[in-house]
Amino acid sequence: MTSDELDFLPLKVTHVDEGGRRCFDPEGKRRLIEACEQPGASVAGLALKAGVNANQLRKWILLERRRAVRSDCVELPGTGTAEFVPVVEVADPRAVRANSRPPASGAVTPMPGAREPMRPSQRPPLPSRLMAQLPNGVSLELECMQQDTALLTAMIDALRSR
Repeated sequence: MTSDELDFLPLKVTHVDEGGRRCFDPEGKRRLIEACEQPGASVAGLALKAGVNANQLRKWILLERRRAVRSDCVELPGTGTAEFVPVVEVADPRAVRANSRPPASGAVTPMPGAREPMRPSQRPPLPSRLMAQLPNGVSLELECMQQDTALLTAMIDALRSR
């Protein structure tokens, strides 16, 4: 860093609030944070030249990085934290495609045909499987047979009580 690049130092105080805290020129703060992000820059040294506490400058740098990350992320509508995890029943896991796309806007989706009446299966019942990704990152997988429904209900009630 040359002295020409640091001609804005020390930071200009715009005003002092009721608590005695100094408020600095936002443009100067932005330039100071950019100077700190240069390779080989000393945050403590720049804070000393700027007339601010080094810990305060580190906090500004951290807040700016968080703001930059937030502005890079795009949040889809309705993707906030949910209180409940949606449960979907899948009869045949092989029929689910991970990359299924909705039809094009002009495409016509065929109407489903008349449903055949359900016939009892000749195969023994497959175990039921419940898989959930909880908001805290925990993956949960429960598998039970038809006679284990009381156990599954007890497990879900125990999870609900937490």
